[in-house]
Amino acid sequence: MGFSFFLFIIYLYFISSVTSQVQDFVSIDCGGTSNYTDTSTGLAWISDVGLMSQGKSVQVENPNGNLLQFQRRRDFPIDSKKYCYTLNTVERRTYLVRATFQYGSLKSEDTYPKFELYLDATQWATVTIFDVSRTYVNEMIIRASSDSVDVCICCATTGFPFISTLELRPLNLSMYATDYEDEFFLKVAARVNFGAPSKDAIRYPDDPYDRIWDSDLVKRQNYLVGVAPGTERISTSRDVDTRSREYTPVKVMQTAVVGTKGVLSYRLNLDGFPGMGRAYAYFAEIEDLGANENRKFKLEQPFSADYDSAVVNIAEKANGDYRLYEPGYMNVSLEFVLSFAFVKTPDSTRGPLLNAMEISKYVQIAAKTDRRDLAVLNVLHFMAAESLSVDEGDPCAPTPWEWVNCSSTAPPRITKIDLSGKNVKGEIPVELKNLQELTELWLGGNYLTGQFPDISNLINLKILHLENNKLSGSLPSYLASLPSLQELYIQNNSFSGEIPAGLLRGKITFKYEYNIGLCKRERKQKHFKLIIGISVGVVATVSLLLLGTLLLLRNLQRKSSFQRSNGKGDSLRASTKPSTGYSISRMDEGIACYITLPDLEEATSSFSKRIGKGSFGSVYYGKMKDGKEIAVKMMAESSTHMNKQFVTEVALLSRIHHRNLVPLTGYCEEEHQCILVYEYMHNGTLRDHIHGLHSHKKVVL
Repeated sequence: MGFSFFLFIIYLYFISSVTSQVQDFVSIDCGGTSNYTDTSTGLAWISDVGLMSQGKSVQVENPNGNLLQFQRRRDFPIDSKKYCYTLNTVERRTYLVRATFQYGSLKSEDTYPKFELYLDATQWATVTIFDVSRTYVNEMIIRASSDSVDVCICCATTGFPFISTLELRPLNLSMYATDYEDEFFLKVAARVNFGAPSKDAIRYPDDPYDRIWDSDLVKRQNYLVGVAPGTERISTSRDVDTRSREYTPVKVMQTAVVGTKGVLSYRLNLDGFPGMGRAYAYFAEIEDLGANENRKFKLEQPFSADYDSAVVNIAEKANGDYRLYEPGYMNVSLEFVLSFAFVKTPDSTRGPLLNAMEISKYVQIAAKTDRRDLAVLNVLHFMAAESLSVDEGDPCAPTPWEWVNCSSTAPPRITKIDLSGKNVKGEIPVELKNLQELTELWLGGNYLTGQFPDISNLINLKILHLENNKLSGSLPSYLASLPSLQELYIQNNSFSGEIPAGLLRGKITFKYEYNIGLCKRERKQKHFKLIIGISVGVVATVSLLLLGTLLLLRNLQRKSSFQRSNGKGDSLRASTKPSTGYSISRMDEGIACYITLPDLEEATSSFSKRIGKGSFGSVYYGKMKDGKEIAVKMMAESSTHMNKQFVTEVALLSRIHHRNLVPLTGYCEEEHQCILVYEYMHNGTLRDHIHGLHSHKKVVL
């Protein structure tokens, strides 16, 4: 009772697992115009309308059989593009992916198609149509590396590339397990049901995973030929226990071929070989052997040191009759033409038996575009979706998208992006900094906004075009330090601030016009240098004047001392005032004229009209005999310091003439009086004008 209950639980689990598998089946009629259910399998098929916008649906002339999925096909243009279907997957789950091709009759202008089939970036097969009535089937077993897989058609050599159906079948986790699932796909080269009662293939619902088991009665050139004499076909109606890792269908295991003369041999061509592969043989003892009978045999051809001594005793290996035994040859090197032979051992009473076999080739998985680069491209593609053609599959393999260039490394990296004038809208994605192999970025003539992108990591970038956008903000200082940058165009944006000095040194072709807020730092530096230069010049000039004045005063002092010591020479006037070290000699050229004290007293009416007062002393109004009006400045007190100031002022003002300075008319040095005589100015003093006392008068210099 307990064992029966256990079997019942296992049965329910198997049924629920199969039901779940069927719900996840994807069956696409490429070129089909509607959805339907296949009456022979009960599987639902969907049209690829809405899944594929490229190519065109074509009616198949004289299709092979009456199946709806082969009544139409989808043809694609002959060009350098790839055309991809994206199938949703569950990461780390095992799938069988199947693509079929049924061309139908050739028209007079048609040629036999030859093109490439890719799974993601991995070359799956070269589809070559030799027989227009044959349905070409390509199957690949994969462990999904992400949440989707792309099946792409491209690169036609002759004729139009096309596809008839595309199918995705989830498998049990244990099925087709290898040690290399993350490095290799398994491309199915042969899956044969030996001893089949007809030419019809076995698939769903007999195989719950919808694998296609071809009948060994279907004969093709160089396929299943070289059959050994004495080969017979046997079958049984009894149930066969196939609960094993590969879950071979019961219906497949109910038939077999036997070598009644001790040898069982075949020859067949293996598509995609030579190479390393995985071969499985499926055995079940479906004949009732007598008590003294046995069946033992060995693989004689192809020779393999690992398997040469292995003897197959089906009932013993399977622990009974009508039970599956599935020896696998996991890593074998096979040629394109495979000849194999099973030979009975000398102690065997029955010849070798074979129910089915399956051979797959290891196909190394080609690296897809680096995920960091792909993230950037997906964002840019979304930003320019209105202007870009449909881009499908991997950006780099097998052929790159029209607006990108890729490296030849593994994984491929993006080296160029050209979206000039593609109506790209929004801010430049921050992920742009991850494109570390990028050498050219063309984004000019769009509607980009926001700040200058962070490209500090892009050490290989040579060309950057961002002109004619709506970008703003400042230019980062690191731009001039990018080691490979040769060309930077940012004109007609709204950038502001100072341009990094390194961008203006000629190393980089730099275009920045029509950014109103952008300015050159070097211009400011030149302006600053000009100010410094002028300031230095002014200081130097003033220093020279001061030095000249000091030298002049020293010279005057020496002359005065010389006059006192010799008692010779003319003094400034005939006076009873003793001469001092700060007296002015008449011998000095350029000194203002000397005016006697009596003349000044007469002109000023004995200094009766005072018109001002300063630190030097009082100022009086006067009028000379010739009618010239004068201002007479009289030193308040006599001292060494004041005498020195008087001498300095006479010396300087006698030599300096400027339209903004009141001219010195003369001077007087008599009776201990030091007097300066200026031309009288009618419009008031500088103080008056500063304090607004004569603001209503016109200023006359």
